[in-house]
Amino acid sequence: MNQSTPPLLSPRPGLEKVLPDGGARKRLRRWRAAKDYLAKYCVGTFGVGVIIALALIFVYLFSEVLPMLRPAAMSVQASYEAPGGRNADTLHIAMDRHGKVGVRYTSNRQAVFFNVLDGSESHRVELPLPVGATVSAFGLAEPRTRLAIFGMDNGQALLVRHEFNERFSREGRLYDPSLEFPLGEGDEALLDVVEDGTAIRAISVQRGAGGISVAASLEDGRIRLVQFEETTNFMTGEVSVRRNVYDLPSLPEGAEPRRILLDITMRNMLVGDDLGRLHYYDVSRPAQARLLDSKRVIRRHDAQVESLEYLLGTVSVIVGGSDGSVSQFMLVRDEENVNRITRIREFDGHEAAVVGIAPEYIRKGFATFDDRGSIKLHYSTSSRTLAALDVGDRPLSRVQLGPRANALFAVDNAEQVHLVNVRNPHPEVSVRALWDRVWYEGRSQPEYVWQSSSATDEFEPKFSLVPLTLGTLKAAFYAMLFATPLAILGAVYSAYFMSPKLRQAVKPSIEIMEALPTVILGFLAGLWFAPFVESHLPAVFSILFLMPVALILAGFVWMRLLPKAISNRVCNGWEAAILIPVVILVGWVSVGMSPHLENWFFAGDMRQWLTDVGYTYDQRNALVVGVAMGFAVIPTIYSISEDAVFNVPKHLTQGSLALGATPWQTVTRVVLLTASPGIFSAVMIGFGRAVGETMIVLMATGNSPIMNFNIFEGMRTLSANIAVEMPEAAVGGTHYRILFLAALVLFVLTFFLNTLGELVRQRLRKRYGSL
Repeated sequence: MNQSTPPLLSPRPGLEKVLPDGGARKRLRRWRAAKDYLAKYCVGTFGVGVIIALALIFVYLFSEVLPMLRPAAMSVQASYEAPGGRNADTLHIAMDRHGKVGVRYTSNRQAVFFNVLDGSESHRVELPLPVGATVSAFGLAEPRTRLAIFGMDNGQALLVRHEFNERFSREGRLYDPSLEFPLGEGDEALLDVVEDGTAIRAISVQRGAGGISVAASLEDGRIRLVQFEETTNFMTGEVSVRRNVYDLPSLPEGAEPRRILLDITMRNMLVGDDLGRLHYYDVSRPAQARLLDSKRVIRRHDAQVESLEYLLGTVSVIVGGSDGSVSQFMLVRDEENVNRITRIREFDGHEAAVVGIAPEYIRKGFATFDDRGSIKLHYSTSSRTLAALDVGDRPLSRVQLGPRANALFAVDNAEQVHLVNVRNPHPEVSVRALWDRVWYEGRSQPEYVWQSSSATDEFEPKFSLVPLTLGTLKAAFYAMLFATPLAILGAVYSAYFMSPKLRQAVKPSIEIMEALPTVILGFLAGLWFAPFVESHLPAVFSILFLMPVALILAGFVWMRLLPKAISNRVCNGWEAAILIPVVILVGWVSVGMSPHLENWFFAGDMRQWLTDVGYTYDQRNALVVGVAMGFAVIPTIYSISEDAVFNVPKHLTQGSLALGATPWQTVTRVVLLTASPGIFSAVMIGFGRAVGETMIVLMATGNSPIMNFNIFEGMRTLSANIAVEMPEAAVGGTHYRILFLAALVLFVLTFFLNTLGELVRQRLRKRYGSL
């Protein structure tokens, strides 16, 4: 061996300075182990933290929804002898909104004011009833008016209204209760319903915008309507009253009126008789008043109408039968545009005759009571009987709910008053009211409706979540319909066919689109794109048809007709650049031809043509939302799909090409299958983004909660509805908590879709992971 040749095992000169010694190697291993340990537990900790955060979000949303699920309850707070004594019957009893002061009308001509909690009398007022006359009928107007009427056996009536006159002082809230007589003081307070002294058997009163109306059934079978029309002089402010008296058609022979009701519009009158029937009078023109409909409302033929009351707003009526049945009826127009008495729903009945109904002051709820001492709470919209209470073993004669529906008076036949606490904060909520068709007042059939507020106090809230959920899916569907093909096909092309240099410019440009604020997209969609689409509808459909045809034709010309000398000048992977002029040309031609297409095929206005053939067109519609929200979703789907396609192992694609497959065959039969888990994940993440999008749908949809998938109409989504209505919802109220329920539904929906997507992705990964 040559002495100058270094030994084979000797290190190169200077290598000993690079390689660490034994101690340094141990320190390096310990440092690496520490970093691995730290990374492992940091990733695990933050992963668990994400799960905990999601669980806390769910818990918080559910905690706001939970109070709606608690059942209503009633309990007796106090019982005492009727203020004013037991020697007279209670005709009516009521309390103020704070549950402090009450009033009791008695059959011996008195109004007694008293303390609600203990029944102690504060003072009483003698009613100016004629000497020798007896109260033979009693009626109430809508509870909010606090108006009552006494009908007497001499044909006269007394109209009275109680006032609690609440005021504040340094000592706290004080009351100066009193009575008012709308028709005047003294003898003027009395109304002559009939001049010949015929006794009144049933009477009703209502006060509306035009004055006061009184309807009465007389002992001889006549039905009379007395109207006091109030006219205000706009110059002097003086109010003049004109009295009109009308005799209405009598009931069919053999029927005796038991109860009469007038609505606040003074146009409709309902009469319940002793044969279990309900009769409808059109009194909009009292001089030509007609009996338009009569219908049996008690199913048992041996039962009769025992009680009859309007709900808040005097649109629908509750009928209580002597057989214990409780039903709701409403006037619904038939095919001939005539109002007919229609049964809307039924509630849990009583075991005895329903002797009275007490409607709520500010909601569509009511209480029913029977002659065995049982009270039940119901709510019309949710079709529920909410609570029941047996007050005692004596029959009840009167029940009246407080103005806030948190307390009620129950008076038995021994003139014992029972003060009942009521806990019923969210009666509007039920599975049926939220997710099923509901027959709302004023509508001709059951429907899905979301309408949480109105300009009137007697409005019936409509809280169906079905239109919002459908609107959410509709917006996401059209967005995905627009975004998914463009994003996935673009990802496949840029990852597999595009040149690396062009890809380095295209991919970051598309991904940076995700940083564009969605409020900007919504602003542009609502204020620019929506009017543009409306003005150029033929251009939109021309582009949808001509763009694919033009691109295919351009490809055919490039491959088949263009000389190779020209096509070979374009480097592989840059072919897409030559399509940019084609896209611009097709768009320009389509917009320019739009007016001519409207004139040739759509009589000059495509929007009107769509309306004529039965398609409603809204300027802000699903088409606009699909395009605008598609642009927000495309970067997400494109980026993840492109990474999945680009990361397909090269040996798979090279092996396919080596076996003679074309690039297109390699893409469709190898690349897409291998990348399918990643592509599916991209689609599901994009869909979740579309479902939860708020600003675009808020600004570009019109926010109409409608029930269809018409691409030319808008929608209202769960997220947009929360954003719009949460600021105006009363904290802790039913509307407020239903919005949290909508958020919970959105959370569960996205969680379910993402979980389903992950399961499918895992199956795809397991199936194609061995390629």
